[in-house]
Amino acid sequence: MNDRKAAAAQAALQEVSSGMVLGLGTGSTVQFFLEALAERIASGDVRDVVGVPTSRATERESRRLGIPLVDLPAEGVDVAVDGMDEVDPSLNAVKGLGGALLREKVVAESAKRFVLIGDDGKPVDRLGAKTPLPIEVLAFGIARTEARIRGLGLEPSLRGGVLEPFLSDNGHPILDAALPEVEDLPGLARSLDAIPGVLGHGLFLGMADVAYLATGDGVKRVERAG
Repeated sequence: MNDRKAAAAQAALQEVSSGMVLGLGTGSTVQFFLEALAERIASGDVRDVVGVPTSRATERESRRLGIPLVDLPAEGVDVAVDGMDEVDPSLNAVKGLGGALLREKVVAESAKRFVLIGDDGKPVDRLGAKTPLPIEVLAFGIARTEARIRGLGLEPSLRGGVLEPFLSDNGHPILDAALPEVEDLPGLARSLDAIPGVLGHGLFLGMADVAYLATGDGVKRVERAG
């Protein structure tokens, strides 16, 4: 599996050119991308590249590998590269099992081009088939926020439990909710966005431009239609 992740990461390097500001995602597949990017920077194959990390873990790894970092510029990034937990045939994705969904979405939304990388275990016919939907929420009023989310037909549970809740890099708890078959995913995303206590959710709809999916037969490149 690591070989496939590394292959997808290597393939995504074709999206990188000298002088770019890159969004650097979070997760095990992105780790391979960071290592490959650092090698290209060190060899001089690409120059004047800087990265915007989407998590503290990515920031630490980037600094260790010698990848120059900057804060997210007002004009955004040229290319953002990130993994995913699930991706459907239209390149809609669920992200956030690693807990960095809010920062990842901020960076992905700012990108001129958003690139997904992963292995052939990530594609699904419908989002929610394999993984829950992560929702980052404000701790204040969380019971009310949970009730509002249940009103949308979801059943949220607190990641880590009440005694030791998982907290994101932003210091916020995350609710994980099984995602049933939904005909109108954009409508669900808008409804979640409209709940005041919801800070971000793992539905990345219509955002990815291309995905590199590693299989036993090589890396498949999938462009979003239209």
